[in-house]
Amino acid sequence: MWRCCPRMLMSKLCMLLVLLVLQSREIQGQQPYVNNHQLDCYNEAYDNLTRGFNCNVVHSSCQSYLTFRSNPLYNSAVQIGYLLGAKATQIASINNLTSDVATIPTDTVLVVPVNCSCSSLYYQYNVTYRLKEKLETYFIVANNTFQGLSTCQAMMSQNKVGDKNLSVGLDLLVPLRCACPTSNQIASGIKYLLTYMVTWGDSFSYIADLFGVDQQTILDANQLSQDQNIYPFTTILVPLNTTPTKIEHSPPSPPPAPAPQTPPASSPDESNSSKKWVYVGVGIGAGLLLLVALSGLLFCFHRRSKTKSKPVPVFPPKNFSESAAYSALPDNSKSFPSSVSVSSQGFRDAVESLTVYKFQDLQLATENFSEHNKIQGSVYRGSIKGDDAAVKVMKGDVSSEINLLKKINHSNIIRLSGFCLHEGNTYLVYEYADNGAVNDWLHSNKIQTSDTLSWKQRVQIAYDVANALNYLHRYTNPPYIHKNLKTSNILLDANFRAKVANFGLARSVDGHDQGGLQLTRHVVGTYGYMAPEYIENGVITPKLDVFAFGVVILELLSGREAASGDQSSGVELLYSSINRVLEGDNVREKLRGFIDPSLKNAYPLDLAFSIAQLAKICVARDLNARPSMSDVFITLSKIVSSLSDWDPSDELDNSRSLGSSR
Repeated sequence: MWRCCPRMLMSKLCMLLVLLVLQSREIQGQQPYVNNHQLDCYNEAYDNLTRGFNCNVVHSSCQSYLTFRSNPLYNSAVQIGYLLGAKATQIASINNLTSDVATIPTDTVLVVPVNCSCSSLYYQYNVTYRLKEKLETYFIVANNTFQGLSTCQAMMSQNKVGDKNLSVGLDLLVPLRCACPTSNQIASGIKYLLTYMVTWGDSFSYIADLFGVDQQTILDANQLSQDQNIYPFTTILVPLNTTPTKIEHSPPSPPPAPAPQTPPASSPDESNSSKKWVYVGVGIGAGLLLLVALSGLLFCFHRRSKTKSKPVPVFPPKNFSESAAYSALPDNSKSFPSSVSVSSQGFRDAVESLTVYKFQDLQLATENFSEHNKIQGSVYRGSIKGDDAAVKVMKGDVSSEINLLKKINHSNIIRLSGFCLHEGNTYLVYEYADNGAVNDWLHSNKIQTSDTLSWKQRVQIAYDVANALNYLHRYTNPPYIHKNLKTSNILLDANFRAKVANFGLARSVDGHDQGGLQLTRHVVGTYGYMAPEYIENGVITPKLDVFAFGVVILELLSGREAASGDQSSGVELLYSSINRVLEGDNVREKLRGFIDPSLKNAYPLDLAFSIAQLAKICVARDLNARPSMSDVFITLSKIVSSLSDWDPSDELDNSRSLGSSR
């Protein structure tokens, strides 16, 4: 009998421990907010946060709800239901859609009902996704395709296939994040938990108002406090007392013209606002115009000339040479009529929205276009009413560039403030960019100076350029293709925020051309940035900009030039090297060797890998394999938001297993 007592005592102790654990889980409800750790795919330290919401002892399964934002690939209840494994008729009913095949406007927030079940330690709703593209990864499927409703960590833990062995046609299990109410929540009247994906501009109070619930219940369900941040593309649980219905208004989004802003890359601490908004402000543009002395300028039209177009303004950093700061436009004079500097219609359109400067004012601003004020070529520094400006002298018909820039008020596109016509020349007046061209910081005088762009600045530059191109492709009317993107055409302002310049080759996208496809026999551009289909067949689509942007990302990552070498030794193209880096064995070491040594390992390798993968997709030879700029912008938005709590001093190597997984 005495021998049995210790066993009985041990058994009771074990039961007590189990009860304590279960009660602890029940009290805990769900696990803490993921806090952007879902972007760090290979860091096992965050597995408990990223693999799902903890199960509790109340429910093994329950009715749950997800939110999903419609997009061009999934814009009907049938398509969304197919992706999320939900019934299209239920999606149509709960969101008051006219039918399950009706087209849903892009970015509409939809409620999707699912049956949530406890699997091992975590609640989830499982769906199957078949890989469609060669370069899809766990990260891309979880964060892009499923909009953050799953995580790369959860997918990697529940699929036997290593991320190196993913292939088109492979079926993957995708565990979607959901949860069931705890006993405490049920006692307070909560019947359902909805998984909501945070987006730009969301705050606790806004989400609470969106669903008509008490803000504190959201904080409690996610173990958050009022002074904590929430990030785009992460999920939080919204407790509901009743069945959700159609969301009557979507979270605030920026109007088409202004550019969303994120905190400057050099000062991420500014993200700690008391209101805790998810930061991407809307760059509200200023804008309007004044017009002077139209009749006095008309006499300038009597002279005509024919010549090559001149360089587009770029403003170098003070400690860099100015010679490389301005990129000369390729010779496209054949595409310009030689009769006038600005066409008559172009002039009439331009004077409706731009300042018309007197030539004498520009002479005074540039000290009579002195050599001292010359930046490079035909571009001069100037000071107009106390504001710095850049004045570019041009010949040929520049009305297309003027008429494009005069309509744009975007913080990541160089601003044209006005122009002057004088003796057959057109003088364009641009805003001044204090820190010059990205090209200067990456390639010029690197031996003589220790200045370099930090990792955060480089990521921010990539984000800013993607923002500008996405705006051009989607929100201008008509949409435009830049056609001449390169690091010498990307300027940096005083805060190292990027501005795209040089629109001399830009072309509008014809609305009735499928996918914006156009053909030309006049192929001009910079070797190393031009896409294969453009060089070989003169094909022009928005994917031309995507390709060039991929090259820009590779330059930011590596610090190398887009094309190096010469004809005798052979020209090496930067975009052809990324496949060798990311394929095969020892990817970790090869990627470290590829990244700019001036960064001195002060970067998170996993995010660098994600950006390198993005660049690889952008420079795919097949234009149909490249993402849209909208997709690129979304991916970079996630990466930028993940850097707000990253510090260069973090010891990343100890928590990385990128190389061993490949």
